[in-house]
Amino acid sequence: MRLGGRIQAAIEVLQDMESRNRPVSVALKDWGNNHRFAGSGDRNAIGNLVYDALRKRASTGYMFGGEDAEALIFGTLLRQWGMSLAQIQEALADDKFAPEIPVARIEAASQKDLAFMPSEVEADVPAWVSDHLEEAFGDEWVEEAKALAERPPLDMRVNTLKAEREKVLKQLSKQGAKPSKIARQGMRISAKGGASRMPNVTAEPAFQKGWFEVQDEGSQIVADLVFAQGGEQVFDYCAGAGGKTLALAATMDNKGQVHAYDADKQRLAPIFDRLKRAGTRNVQVHAADAEIDHLHGSFDRVVVDAPCTGSGTWRRHPDAKWKLTEDQLESRKLEQAAILDTARNFVKPGGYLCYITCSIFQDENEDQIYAFGDRHDDFDLLGAGEVWEELFGTDAPKPWTTDFNCVTLTPRTTGTDGFFFAVLQRLK
Repeated sequence: MRLGGRIQAAIEVLQDMESRNRPVSVALKDWGNNHRFAGSGDRNAIGNLVYDALRKRASTGYMFGGEDAEALIFGTLLRQWGMSLAQIQEALADDKFAPEIPVARIEAASQKDLAFMPSEVEADVPAWVSDHLEEAFGDEWVEEAKALAERPPLDMRVNTLKAEREKVLKQLSKQGAKPSKIARQGMRISAKGGASRMPNVTAEPAFQKGWFEVQDEGSQIVADLVFAQGGEQVFDYCAGAGGKTLALAATMDNKGQVHAYDADKQRLAPIFDRLKRAGTRNVQVHAADAEIDHLHGSFDRVVVDAPCTGSGTWRRHPDAKWKLTEDQLESRKLEQAAILDTARNFVKPGGYLCYITCSIFQDENEDQIYAFGDRHDDFDLLGAGEVWEELFGTDAPKPWTTDFNCVTLTPRTTGTDGFFFAVLQRLK
């Protein structure tokens, strides 16, 4: 396919999402199934166009006077793909599959005065979200939000049960893998622009051998901050697909035991294949409907990677940004409080309760921790920043939080997805 056909396809995918209220991943998959002639490069380029358009939907729509699919895709070519009107016209010349170029709209958008662009539009977030971001980041909230509208890198974690980082980096050198700036066993392939695509690292022999896992660097960092030690009993209470379970098992060098549990059996299902490939021997998986009350007071560390809005992952899931509602946020807050109140029962006296979200909203983060402390005076909030400095030193990029009681990672400060981490100790 030439660029014109890819543009037309991207417009159709956005229109399908709008008319049928479908997730971007489903709309792209359906388009691919209905257009078997399209090669992997075509599908990747179309996906890039669609995802880039969704990341900056509000600001592009402001420039073009509307958030229709035509405006978003041609605006993406101009703003994020670095193409001029002349370059677009040249690329689409004599392409029978190309849509008509909206020349007048592009010219008007190029000369639009952006001085009076509302802050939430510049930040590319829903208007109601701006108050929550300002509460979290103060005067810097717009810049923090803008960083969440950029393309993410591809991050991986070396599985130290099977390989060392230098060995895996050598295997992935042709794919452009470099050591992460913070995560101790992290590797990164930086994002590129335009139609470029990330390598399929899961097809590499090193992945099949279990030498590494695909995992955002922020997720690796918060798993490290749990500070699990070999020989301990650790409970991953919201294990999901097992990313942090695997990281904890490797950190503990297969010594002690990690118990993995999730109330949603569908989320937990992938963990079994991942554990086998990784060569873990110290993980016990509990079924979603298993009776686990007998484990109360048994664990040195209980990890709660709580269900949340996912606002910290908007680089990877930009459509979720525009679908999120205040009611959904309120529902998540209630769920988080209930999970914390339940998970605390599994911490033994002197043990630690580690709270994690992939959100950047204070409502789901600090507010939850301080409210939990008000409800349970037998837990004391510790300074996560001290562990940060012990693990990562003082030269690495710093997290957002300044008091270091709680740690907030963001794309702007740490170059990762948005994550929150706090740790409390049970006193009695």
